[in-house]
Amino acid sequence: MQPIICLIEDDEIMGESLCDRFRLEGFRVDWHRTGLDGLGAISNKNYDLVISDIHLPDLNGEEIFERLSVQNRHLPPFIFITGYGSIDRAVRLLKLGAADYISKPFDLDQLVEKVCQLCPPAQTATSADTNQHILGISPAMCDIEESIPRLARLANIILITGESGVGKEHVAQLIHQHARQGPDDQPFVPVNCGAITETLLESELFGYEKGAFTGATRTRKGVFEQAHGGTLFLDEIGDMPLTMQIKLLRAIQERRIVRVGGETPIPIDVHLICATNRDLKKMVEEGSFREDLYYRIHVIRLRIPPLRERKEDILWFAKLFLNQCALMSKEIHTISPLAEHVLLDYPWPGNLRELKHSVERACILSQNPVLDSDVFFDDTPAAAQHLTEETSGDGNLAAYLRDCERKFILHSLEQSHWHYRNTAAALGISPKNLWEKMKKLDIHADKDREVRE
Repeated sequence: MQPIICLIEDDEIMGESLCDRFRLEGFRVDWHRTGLDGLGAISNKNYDLVISDIHLPDLNGEEIFERLSVQNRHLPPFIFITGYGSIDRAVRLLKLGAADYISKPFDLDQLVEKVCQLCPPAQTATSADTNQHILGISPAMCDIEESIPRLARLANIILITGESGVGKEHVAQLIHQHARQGPDDQPFVPVNCGAITETLLESELFGYEKGAFTGATRTRKGVFEQAHGGTLFLDEIGDMPLTMQIKLLRAIQERRIVRVGGETPIPIDVHLICATNRDLKKMVEEGSFREDLYYRIHVIRLRIPPLRERKEDILWFAKLFLNQCALMSKEIHTISPLAEHVLLDYPWPGNLRELKHSVERACILSQNPVLDSDVFFDDTPAAAQHLTEETSGDGNLAAYLRDCERKFILHSLEQSHWHYRNTAAALGISPKNLWEKMKKLDIHADKDREVRE
């Protein structure tokens, strides 16, 4: 389906040129020549992106954006077209959550590039396209995602490794979805081997017959039987006791199980996915994991890298979690540029699980639609440890955020050759606010440079 752009532009020549170009690029375009017409259209139709001139004959672009924001509706990305004298107004809109702005006179190719980044044009769908960007946008996760359909079709046993919180179960569910053939009700049965005591694990895996032990008042199927025809996901398999490892190996090899207290072998037909955050090879060397089981489940291994090794995914997932929060709370939030820098710099020891909780926390605590860095973190032990390592001061959260902010502003000043108005625009703050921050953070140009307007 072609993405739909809402264009609000009163200049006939400009409007016609933009419509022609974006239709050639694969977009549908609704062109409105007044602010009121555009406001009504956005209120009643779901657009993928809005391009609006700031100066219009009735309402200006800022009034349109503010009125829509007050309605607490999910706004599409806004790009504003502004003249030189309206740059401060455009920067103010960026702080309120607008996606971008472009100044007249502008290069049409540059505007097209901005639009395509925010809203990719329609393309012919292929089997490889239909599930893109489910696991992330980093090269490592794209490679894993691309391999999943083939692995699901050909491999009966897959081992997923990675730190806690990287999304191993989500990957397992995706494999299950691709492996399904026939009815849609083929089961996906997850089991956390580390959360079940050794005495209960055997009956959990293989089930038990009535009267097998005290309290066994009825026959119960184990997870191997429950997952018959589908997928059994054994999470934290590295925590499985040695006594159970040999029984699991036998079930895998023979493709049948015997319930506790039973004698009759029961055939099983499952795709088996195992996962662990431990180094199984090292455990084999130490004697805490069976070598024969290790090689049996290690035929195909997917390593999910931690979030700190795939920084491209951090903001992508943060915005995904923001959208999920918006669906629940009906409140729309965006992340400030400084907060984005802090999120990218933080090592995320809890990976996606920690990122999701931090985004949810920020949405709950923030009274501003633009989320600043201070609402994402509390003084958790993991955060405190990182702050101590990263800061030369007292190691608290405020010192860490101050250090991040200082580094980010210095980098932006270098990028703009110390033009403070251009730097302020890039940061999404006013020039006055930038001066105040430079003074507070003790940022000065060295003797070979001077700060220029």
